[in-house]
Amino acid sequence: MQWSGKLSINTKLNALKRGMETKMNNIDTMSVNAIRVLSADAIQKAKSGHPGLPLGCASVAYELWAKHLKHNPKDPDWKDRDRFILSGGHGSMLLYSLLHLFGYGDLKKEDLMQFRQWGSLTPGHPEYRHTVGVEATTGPLGAGMGMAVGMAIAERHMASVFNKEGYPVVDHYTYALGGDGCMMEGISSEAFSLAGTLKLSKLIIFYDSNRISIEGSTDIAFTENVQKRMEAFGFQTITVEDGNNLEEIGKAIEAAKADTERPSFITVKTQIGFGCPAKQGKASAHGEPLGVDNVAALKENINWPCKGDFEVPKEVYDHYKELADNMAKAEDKWNELFAAYLEKYPEMKELWDNYFDGYDMSDLFNSDEYWAKGDKPEATRSTSGTILNMIKKAMPNLIGGSADLAPSNKTNMKDAGDFSKDNYAGSNLHFGVREQAMAAIGNGLMLHGGLKAFVATFFVFSDYVKPMARLTSLMKLPLTYVFTHDSIGVGEDGPTHEPVEQLAAFRSLPGFTVFRPCDRTETAAAWMYAVENECGPTGLVLTRQNLPQMAGSSKDALKGGYAIAESEKAVPDAIIIASGSEVSLAVDAKEELKKDGIDVRVVSMPSMELFDKQSAEYKESVLPNAVRKRVAVEALSDFGWYKYVGLDGKVIAMDGFGASGPAATLFEHFGFTVDNVVKTVKEVVNA
Repeated sequence: MQWSGKLSINTKLNALKRGMETKMNNIDTMSVNAIRVLSADAIQKAKSGHPGLPLGCASVAYELWAKHLKHNPKDPDWKDRDRFILSGGHGSMLLYSLLHLFGYGDLKKEDLMQFRQWGSLTPGHPEYRHTVGVEATTGPLGAGMGMAVGMAIAERHMASVFNKEGYPVVDHYTYALGGDGCMMEGISSEAFSLAGTLKLSKLIIFYDSNRISIEGSTDIAFTENVQKRMEAFGFQTITVEDGNNLEEIGKAIEAAKADTERPSFITVKTQIGFGCPAKQGKASAHGEPLGVDNVAALKENINWPCKGDFEVPKEVYDHYKELADNMAKAEDKWNELFAAYLEKYPEMKELWDNYFDGYDMSDLFNSDEYWAKGDKPEATRSTSGTILNMIKKAMPNLIGGSADLAPSNKTNMKDAGDFSKDNYAGSNLHFGVREQAMAAIGNGLMLHGGLKAFVATFFVFSDYVKPMARLTSLMKLPLTYVFTHDSIGVGEDGPTHEPVEQLAAFRSLPGFTVFRPCDRTETAAAWMYAVENECGPTGLVLTRQNLPQMAGSSKDALKGGYAIAESEKAVPDAIIIASGSEVSLAVDAKEELKKDGIDVRVVSMPSMELFDKQSAEYKESVLPNAVRKRVAVEALSDFGWYKYVGLDGKVIAMDGFGASGPAATLFEHFGFTVDNVVKTVKEVVNA
């Protein structure tokens, strides 16, 4: 470039600066539009998907990921990375486009072309452990917000455990992006209320405010001042008026980071389907492909230089690679910090490794103390509390709590402290009366890494928990659910508080292991399984009322089902199968039947899921095909029991809801008595 001698040196410099800014802004603009184009093309090719969010939020996503998010595409599992959750999971192509452009997991253009197809790395909604870089499975609106709160809690707790002055080895943010739908869902309010109470300042929420839902304008059902609601929860609120202004978005993120006392809520005013003339700002942009002609119009409208589908200029890919390479330097610096940290505090290495790799629990689980028989009747919820505290001593990274029911759930860990805004080192979490958010937060704790978490409530309130427990199973997270007050044994509180169908619901949940123990030994087995299980969630279903300690209970409970009281005959006359509180009832019935010359085997079945996983030989040894006279007894729904008793057997169970009254009265009224079990067995034997 030649300069006229008439131009001052300042004029020349300013002109050069403007040229550089133009180039920078152009590559930023093209990089944003690359997200839009890839998303639109993928959705159009799939003939299915949601283009509205990716088009509307592309600028927000690019600004965050390119200039503020601490991450390293070359090491997606870097422990001190920032976390990003797309709570509006229907906008998955936004995330897949980012992962592809930044080079996560070698996600190729061909993978984007297989969006929503069988076996692809780009399913309809983001799936944890399926696509590298996806931090959480999302889709049910609001769920990602709850999981983000869990991750933010984990970060604060881990920081309190590991950080030393001058060595912030745990120091990262959690970001979540969702729209009007996420803000309508009650789970978001539950989670945000707790986040504000806890002053989780490293939690930053982006609200994609486009004022459009599937049915049209949000004015038809959603007119509240969302910012005022978030202020009431204790959030810093920031508004970005132009969702395509990168500078304004960047300033908002920095302002959010600058507030060290509150979580932040950034409202970004966007247009759904931005850039597509025929769809922009319309409900039709939400959940259907734009159409071939509209995709072409989008590209023309944003001056996209490439004509073909899934075409992105090399300079854009080069730019993203440069960004990714620079991001890797952040981890390099952290590695240097961590090395210096371990040099100064060498004792922290073992603790760090134990937190992230898991504690060796063999000493505890092989100890006589752990398997000691109870010496008096005791509710399994109380036994669980004792065992929980034993585990906590051997597993310092255990964290969890209850939805305002810890004294009843027996889930308080002694000398572990309460997690609060004044004490992030505490391990006892208090979720308040927020069961659904509690489960989502539990998922977030487990997703973060470094912690072993549990959550607790009354079993009947698992109805509030269920949607998030389903996500726990989908993600195969080893989160432990403690469900107490497990049947009509709740008694006087009546049918609203007496679970009936809930056990069937969780037994039907793929990958979810249910454990309903009958005494101390089986409760110890349940907790051992829950702690050692790395393949999915475990639910401990526990009694309110005291249960006797069973002479025949054993570690065989870990097989899901076993003979707790054997027959004298090699081939018993009948088999009674029971779980939990009904096991003792079955054993008592066995003694009565013996008087009448009927010799039965009693099988304790604390976990159908574990029993079904045993070998055919083992299952045959417990429930031999030759013995078709079978009765199952359980004070809940009979759903699922007929696969064990068959057409020749019977089930004593609840066929309706419970009632208010003393537990003993209810068990008698609904037929959970020795006499009725004896009568039913005789009917089966004599049939």
